[in-house]
Amino acid sequence: MLTQFEHFAVTEMMGKADTPPRANGTLCFGSEWERCSFGIALSLAKSGYFEWDEFRDELISAIKDWEDAHPIDRSTWNYYDQFLTALEKAVVKAGIISPDEIREALTA
Repeated sequence: MLTQFEHFAVTEMMGKADTPPRANGTLCFGSEWERCSFGIALSLAKSGYFEWDEFRDELISAIKDWEDAHPIDRSTWNYYDQFLTALEKAVVKAGIISPDEIREALTA
């Protein structure tokens, strides 16, 4: 069951370019990291580290950048890859972590 904030965040995105994948009305996650990324973004926004709309702007930008880089072949599309890119940008902007710390964590 979604909290009031989670319901707001998900319904705010419905029918827009950044809409999360859904099946039978519920969110779809292909793997655990996708579910975790979504939960982290919701939790950070709910805790006031950034506004949900600011995160959405990052997500829309990440989706556009990916689409621009893949104008013909979109066979590698994964919504949550773009979601994670947007989350990384949002946490850096919020001062939660630095780009160097992200790179360090990814290479560890």
